[in-house]
Amino acid sequence: MTSSQEIDRRLFEQIRDQLFTSIISDALDSSGFRNQAMSSKIRPIDDALVLVGRARTASFMEVWHHDEGTNPYELEIQLVDSLKPFEIPIFACSNSARIGPWGELLSTAAQARGAAGAVMDGCTRDVRAIRAMKFPVFHGGIAPLDSKGRARIMALDIPIECAGVYVMPGDLVVGDVDGLVVVPQSVEDKVLEIAFKKVSGESNTLKDLQRGDKLADVFARYGIL
Repeated sequence: MTSSQEIDRRLFEQIRDQLFTSIISDALDSSGFRNQAMSSKIRPIDDALVLVGRARTASFMEVWHHDEGTNPYELEIQLVDSLKPFEIPIFACSNSARIGPWGELLSTAAQARGAAGAVMDGCTRDVRAIRAMKFPVFHGGIAPLDSKGRARIMALDIPIECAGVYVMPGDLVVGDVDGLVVVPQSVEDKVLEIAFKKVSGESNTLKDLQRGDKLADVFARYGIL
């Protein structure tokens, strides 16, 4: 593991243990980035798992045929085989219900390379097997479809839009049962500083509310709701 990967590992563990997507979304809002939460239709296969890592991007195009003798999975294979620890393939499928780019085999290969999970605004399959692996996958639907003859990756590691959010390679991606947010690298330090401060304030707010203090008084005291 490289020194940069070790730094990321420590940061991601801290995020996983202390933060939530709702807190990070609030921190993004207060930083002027109000369009960083993916569509509410993007859901985790396993509600109990938390996804934290850096984006690797892929852009799909719908097709309606497959040319025999060609490899329809060439760029998918290239992306998965090149994954580094804590990276997350983000598949932009234009929210298509026809595109099912992910399943058990890709999950197995990605997990073996240390990937933190996978995200797509298309469909996934092999759900029972992926749940058993404890591999975080966020998807736009579940279907038995193969991508062959329905879609092809046109480009890797480029800016994409996935489920309504602009994603750059290397952006911080965090997902939990509430949804999924993307933190641009340009504001990552600022957003995380705000988020960690807010989660500390929310802890105090929660304690006061549990004690029986009125909500209005607690909000006036901390400004957090």
